[in-house]
Amino acid sequence: MNKLQKKILVILVLLCLITPAGIFLPAFFNAGDAWGEWSAQTVKELVGYVPKGLAKYSDKWKAPLADYTADSKDKSIVHQSGYYIVSGLTGAAITFVVVLLISRLIVRNGK
Repeated sequence: MNKLQKKILVILVLLCLITPAGIFLPAFFNAGDAWGEWSAQTVKELVGYVPKGLAKYSDKWKAPLADYTADSKDKSIVHQSGYYIVSGLTGAAITFVVVLLISRLIVRNGK
């Protein structure tokens, strides 16, 4: 792993560690869901209608860990923060491995 890759990895880990801000800030400001993580129903309540694309595709994807939790009945903000961090680290690890593999293919084919 070169110097740039190590810096990128450190940045990704730091970003993963601050992901619980997505829970704390809306809770602190009593804003409901995290920004941009709205259901079609929430969008309808916020703007008065559901855009056609959102209505068409909103039910096509079901997240492996809906609401970033393994137990939807557990509303503890500490547990949710832990799940957010695990989700962030998992996504970052997958992204890092994919980018690493692609960069190795590019370097190998470029020589």
